[in-house]
Amino acid sequence: MAILHICTYPEEILHQRAEPITEIDEEVVKLVDHMAETMYSAPGIGLAATQVGVAKQVLVADIAPRRPESELIVLINPEIVAAEGEVIFEEGCLSVPDYQAEVKRHERITVRGLNLKGEEVEIEAEGLLAIVLQHEIDHLNGVLFIDRLSKLKRDLYKRRMRKKVAKGQS
Repeated sequence: MAILHICTYPEEILHQRAEPITEIDEEVVKLVDHMAETMYSAPGIGLAATQVGVAKQVLVADIAPRRPESELIVLINPEIVAAEGEVIFEEGCLSVPDYQAEVKRHERITVRGLNLKGEEVEIEAEGLLAIVLQHEIDHLNGVLFIDRLSKLKRDLYKRRMRKKVAKGQS
């Protein structure tokens, strides 16, 4: 396995819509293994393929990575098929370093996708898992959590990043 490079804002692939996976082959299985290792080592609790430079619809998530009940979730071609309620949650992102902000999301969702065996799975999620799945599915649609903020908050972050780059701190 390998730890992959995590793309960071403003890399272009982060705003690209990922392509559906049509065949779950050895390459997809290897990608998932590398993504999981990358997510755990970052450390993070979710990672979409676009964040590692691959424009394919696959995500991994584990909201309790340091607990015995930890379980890696792998979803291929995930889609939200039902959503209800609203919650505001402070989010961060491996692709948007050194920044957290409150984001409005659905409180409960149902997500449908495929597992690594190509079987259809459906996950009913609430709480942190619902937030993580929405966040990662956004990535697969080319949306960052900062895109869900007010223009003022988004512009403040972008300005701060431009200053870091100008100072050679990227």
